Amino acid sequence: MGAATMTASTPARSRSAARVGINSRAVVMAVYLIFLLLPIYWLLNMSLKTNTEILSTFSLWPQSPTLANYATILTDPSWYMGYVNSLIYVVMNTVISITVALPAAYAFSRYTFLGDKHLFFWLLTNRMAPPAVFALPFFQLYSSVGLFDTHIAVALAHCLFNVPLAVWILEGFMRGVPKEIDETAYIDGYSFGRFFVKIFMPLIASGIGVAAFFCFMFSWVELLLSRTLTSVNAKPIAATMTRTVSASGMDWGVLAAAGVLTIIPGALVIYFVRNYIAKGFALGRV
Repeated sequence: MGAATMTASTPARSRSAARVGINSRAVVMAVYLIFLLLPIYWLLNMSLKTNTEILSTFSLWPQSPTLANYATILTDPSWYMGYVNSLIYVVMNTVISITVALPAAYAFSRYTFLGDKHLFFWLLTNRMAPPAVFALPFFQLYSSVGLFDTHIAVALAHCLFNVPLAVWILEGFMRGVPKEIDETAYIDGYSFGRFFVKIFMPLIASGIGVAAFFCFMFSWVELLLSRTLTSVNAKPIAATMTRTVSASGMDWGVLAAAGVLTIIPGALVIYFVRNYIAKGFALGRV
């Protein structure tokens, strides 16, 4: 009788322990999500307040919500052109980086040549170096050739660290594609260009998506080079946000609204390439 009761109570205890484990994991996950989303919520909260309310009271939500801060950004050319400039050179940089990285990654993944490992490591060292190291040389070079304060200047400067990153990511994906596919395509009469575009690129589409995502994000958030190489015509939003300091103090509301709007392009990119990113993290080098 006692043994039967003990046997019956064991599954019950197991189920109870399992429920406790699930509940504890749910609590941990909820706390973690709150920790991640709290800064974003607070930024949105500040963007809907006036400077007077931000500086005078502490509140978890706006007492008198206002869209004046967003109206300032969307009606002032010096503000919204910062977003336009940033999008222009970021898209240019992403296209250039992927275009250059694709053949380079193919060469590293398919061929063995003198100094290939040293060259590959040298590419990665450019990604490791801080942008401040290259700010002055780029500034002097672009000023000499007339590229200062242009979108192409920032796009080419960002290739310094985005091309090595894209090569590193794509090379990992390309190594996962059997070389027999290349040989079969050549036997079937495909030229290299046709084979690369029609057959090979679709096989590494997830890798291209991941590389494009990282190129976009790193170029979007970079400040030092984009601020050093521009002044008026191509000034990015990250540099424009620093102009909220005035004699009357910091314009916290407008700055928070600009921060909220700065998050949106990255969120849209993540949404549209989310499937490629998931495959990339599972299959590639990321």
